[in-house]
Amino acid sequence: MNSTWQAYLQARNAIIQDGCISHYGDAAAELKSARLGTLLTDLSHFGLIHFSGEDAQAFLQGQLSCDVRKIDLSNAQYGSYCTPKGRMLASFLVWHGDGYIMQLPFSLQVAIRKRLSMFVLRAKVELVDSSNTLVRMGVAGSRAAALLVEVLGTVPGTHLGVIHSEQGSIIRLAQDRFELVTLPEQAPALWEHLSKEATPVGAPCWNWLEIKAGIPVITPATQEQFIPQMANLEAIGGVSFQKGCYPGQEIVARTQHLGKVKRRMYLANIQSLNPVAAGDELFSTDMTGQSSGMVVNAAPSPDGGFDVLAVIQISSVEAGKIHWKELDGPTLEIVPLPYSL
Repeated sequence: MNSTWQAYLQARNAIIQDGCISHYGDAAAELKSARLGTLLTDLSHFGLIHFSGEDAQAFLQGQLSCDVRKIDLSNAQYGSYCTPKGRMLASFLVWHGDGYIMQLPFSLQVAIRKRLSMFVLRAKVELVDSSNTLVRMGVAGSRAAALLVEVLGTVPGTHLGVIHSEQGSIIRLAQDRFELVTLPEQAPALWEHLSKEATPVGAPCWNWLEIKAGIPVITPATQEQFIPQMANLEAIGGVSFQKGCYPGQEIVARTQHLGKVKRRMYLANIQSLNPVAAGDELFSTDMTGQSSGMVVNAAPSPDGGFDVLAVIQISSVEAGKIHWKELDGPTLEIVPLPYSL
């Protein structure tokens, strides 16, 4: 997190743990407001990799699962970076702004940048850590669009649309959810304006919104566990089946064309007083002795317990109850995703 920006937020009661805003003094109240209120969140728990140079597009096109050619000044995309076996090392959001900017969990940024750098070879492309040079804010809720229009004059009209201005860039993540990207010197004034109507909340609230939107976020606990289709990445535009080769492309394409996805990502609630975390295993009676799934992401729910995204054996979901950590553990209440598969 940019040190000047961190000091600014701490002066406004931000509680920071491991470079992430946990809350602003009352985590429970923030979580309750996440359902109906208009929220303002610092997104420094995500890192940024900036790709520049005349070969940047071609380089990324040969490395990522999404079609980089469709990313321009007006359109962002979700995507993934896979091993040669098609297993996801990272999932991310990419947009165009003086090159390409990849946003992924801060905990993965260094390792992914280092790995991608190994394949640059003679290509004219430069990879730079921009995590501290750009401030990102999440704005969500029924008044989010109107509030951003009041402050910045406009918002993108389409899903994953992007608008750039002197004050920063706005990415529309959903009907009522936006990301604002700006410079550290401009961030305090924007935060002051937005926080007059939007409630500052910690990262767990934003993570909950991502989960409810069905957006998978690969973390160190789940690297190399899923191919993109298992995490529904093609359903949110994160996989192109028309582009050329990239690491894992053959396996991803074969899985799609043969229709052999045996595990899918589900949205669910787990009523537990103990913390639920990414990487936790799931069990069901039809698969005695082995795991039938894994938690991808988890966040405290305003309704109690934890809401999760979990990749689960489809046959196990159809057969009956799924349990957290052990067969007699809390059951998962499966709820509909906001998109179709």
